[in-house]
Amino acid sequence: MDLFNSALGKNITFLRPAFFIISGFIGIPNIKYYYAFLFFVYIISVLANTAVMAAIYLDHNLRTPKYIAVFNLALVDLLGNSAMVPKVLDIFLFNHPHISYNDCLTFLFFCYVFLSMQALNLVALSYDRVMAIVYPLHYQLKVTQKFMFCLIASFWVFVIIVVLIATGLLTRLSLCESVVIKSFFCDHGQIYRLACNDYTPSDITAWILPALILWIPLLFVLLSYLSISYALAKVATVRERMKGFKTCTAHLSLVAIYFLPILITLRLNIEPNARIINLSLTSVFPPMLNPIIYVLQTQEIKESLKKLKGRITTHYKNRKLRSLS
Repeated sequence: MDLFNSALGKNITFLRPAFFIISGFIGIPNIKYYYAFLFFVYIISVLANTAVMAAIYLDHNLRTPKYIAVFNLALVDLLGNSAMVPKVLDIFLFNHPHISYNDCLTFLFFCYVFLSMQALNLVALSYDRVMAIVYPLHYQLKVTQKFMFCLIASFWVFVIIVVLIATGLLTRLSLCESVVIKSFFCDHGQIYRLACNDYTPSDITAWILPALILWIPLLFVLLSYLSISYALAKVATVRERMKGFKTCTAHLSLVAIYFLPILITLRLNIEPNARIINLSLTSVFPPMLNPIIYVLQTQEIKESLKKLKGRITTHYKNRKLRSLS
């Protein structure tokens, strides 16, 4: 951040608090039950996403462009919940609401990077489905492992740069209105509104950021499925249409789980505590459900996990036999 400041101007002094107070869940009755639920969600998320990544990594049959995107989604889900849930539990369950200025910006950066990458991963999977169904003859030629690696890498670079700019702009603010952040994490919108100098650049960023990492990805996904629906409508038999549509059900489930709660929460006029809980669920729930959906709805991953389980069982049986002999 010092490099960011020196690049924009020298000898400028900004008022920065030594710490912030995260107050999002304070005052909500029986909130400890919700913390227990968050911990349960986190454990399931870690186990499920690790299992999906292990299955894809160890099974050579799953090293296809589609499963490169699925692996990255599982990785992002794992890192995203690991960045958010333990810190949220530390703040509220163990009563450590104070967080230093630098730690807060770091917390913000990683949370926004991983949340943003979830949406862009859905874009990568949408592209894969469009090419597989609408342009099947070009799929093997255009959607290669190298292409998918490059696409995912470009998304990572894009998100890191965008979030780094948004975070860097916060360092140009004098934060003297308050030190209380009324959210469950270091929320960008909550922080820049604490400024007592001009926060127009951060305000503009707060409008551009959702467009880049939420609305444009959603638009791309919707247009993708419009083209897929049009292509399937031209297929001769109902059976072939259903077969083609079935390859999209897992991805459509992920899209619904990610985007619908966000859209509902943003549209509903609900009281602040309910809004904070809804937004926290929107952040931590999809990373738990995504791998479960892929296991339940994707035969290849089911088979791979069965093979992996068989390998582990055989390995432990052999070790036990060797120890007895």
